[in-house]
Parts: sequence; C-alpha cells; structure tokens
Amino acid sequence: MFIEPHLSGERRGWIEVICGSMFSGKTEELIRRLKRARIANLKVEIFKPAIDIRYDEQKIVSHDENAIISTPIDNSQTILLMASGVDVVGIDEAQFFDDQLPDVCEQLALRGTRVIIAGLDMDYLAKPFGQMPFLLAKADYITKLHAICVQCGNIANYSYRKSSNAAQVMLGEKDHYEPRCRYCYQKKE
Repeated sequence: MFIEPHLSGERRGWIEVICGSMFSGKTEELIRRLKRARIANLKVEIFKPAIDIRYDEQKIVSHDENAIISTPIDNSQTILLMASGVDVVGIDEAQFFDDQLPDVCEQLALRGTRVIIAGLDMDYLAKPFGQMPFLLAKADYITKLHAICVQCGNIANYSYRKSSNAAQVMLGEKDHYEPRCRYCYQKKE
C-alpha cells in the first residue's frame, strides 16, 4: 500500500526563488519569510556570501534597514554541513555564490528542507547573473519583484550602473546603481 509522504510524517522540501532588480525588495521579502518560519517554531539557518559586507558583516540587511542574523560563507557546500536537521534555509545574494549552489539547494530540498533564495536575476548589463538562471530553473516557486524606475516612475526590473566600472561584481548601493524600466535602461542617460 502506497502512503503519501506528507501523510506518513515525511517532510517534503522545495525551492523558492525571490528575484528582481536592485531596490525591488528581495532581501526584505526573504527576511519576512524567514521571520514567519521562526514564528512557526521551525528551525531556520540563514546564509549570505562572505563578500557581502555592505551593511553588516554577519546580518542580512535590507535597504530599509530590516535585518536578520546570518552566517557568511565562502563556499555553498558549507551550507550542506551547517544545515543538517534544519527545516528552512535562507540564502541571500545568491548570484554571488559558486556554481555548486543549485545542486546544494536540490540536495537540501530532497532532504525535506524548504529553501528560500533571494538574488539578482540580471547583472548591470541585463545578462543572467551567476547561478540565478539555474536556481530559477530548479525552483518550485518563483517571486519576481519590481522596483520603481527613478527616471519615469514605471515598474523597473533593470539595475542600471551609474559608474563606468566594467567588473560584473561591484557591491554598491544608490551611489552606484539605480532601478530603471526597460525603456529608461536602454536610454543609458
């Protein structure tokens, strides 16, 4: 006789991806979901790339200064070691992680862990960013958030870089980036 896993007490995991441009509220939404999981008395572990020290070395901090403690890591495999027996794993700035992150998330989901990931889906050149396309392909649930274009007020899903630095990874805030709609992004003024 076949018994559905959720009826037999076996946990099923899944992958949620929150994506969008800079200033669209990705980290804010990640923090909201993780705090709700804690309210539900679930065991939660949160990770961010060690290179992200813009607001705090340990905390994940939104542009609105909402924060939650996290573990900075250099390698996505570390998540597997630190997330044993965890109900929910949160990962911020996923675009900065190594190419093992999609497989790590898949393994966590197969263990019965809910994985919530936030990251930029496109870089400043409007190209798919890091491992985000692969995470989006593996996701069970996707939330695409939009900012407001600072040029015209329409919805924005592009991260326009205001400086001439050509490096793909350049950590910054409003001093280096602004959200723009498709039309205003293409104008590049």
